[in-house]
Amino acid sequence: MSDTPRLLTPRDWASHSQYVYPPYKSTVLRGPTKPLVPLTPALKNLNAPVYGHDLVGELDHDLTRNAVRNGEPLGERIIVTGRVTDEDGRPVRNTLIEIWQANAAGRYVHKVDQHDAPLDPNFLGAGRCMTDDDGRYTFITIKPGAYPWGNHPNAWRPNHIHLSLFGQYFASRLVTQMYFPGDPLLAYDPIFQGTPEQARERLVAQFSLDVTRADWALGYVFDIVLRGPQQTPME
Repeated sequence: MSDTPRLLTPRDWASHSQYVYPPYKSTVLRGPTKPLVPLTPALKNLNAPVYGHDLVGELDHDLTRNAVRNGEPLGERIIVTGRVTDEDGRPVRNTLIEIWQANAAGRYVHKVDQHDAPLDPNFLGAGRCMTDDDGRYTFITIKPGAYPWGNHPNAWRPNHIHLSLFGQYFASRLVTQMYFPGDPLLAYDPIFQGTPEQARERLVAQFSLDVTRADWALGYVFDIVLRGPQQTPME
């Protein structure tokens, strides 16, 4: 996903959750149980599709404005920013990042989500942007609410934002989740707890007063490292 060819360090598999983690029940059904099949060099370097890198709109990064119909979306405004880097701290430029999330009441704009919480007509819960020359990205959004899910009795997902990163090749999509500091639900969430303990804090954003915009929105920093000993855990 970098724009400069270089030798890569081995992926740190110890930073990622297991494919099958029984406390997260759906992995038992969908997680691979047979050895993975390595991609051939030809597939690894397939240059298409390019995932719409050149079609990012002016408001795509601003979820407080990109779906407005008749007013501002409800909830706490936040700014989420960070850098995408390789294992040596070098910026990963021109990478397409997409995010999706629940609204402030903890509901997604999706027909499968039947949580008894209101939809917000002015909030889609999806956005995207490109990293700049310093590898930085920025989103303006609404802090997502917690919501119940059917994994186990009285199960609630912590506040979180999904992030998807696309590289320049067919097989170079990575997906992760960003959580918020101090969330009491993290201790009960099997998705977060399924991440090896030494790597969990890499999934938690840091509050930043520098990023916070006075009288308007709180700021959070979530850096993403693609490889190496400080690699961000991926799904």
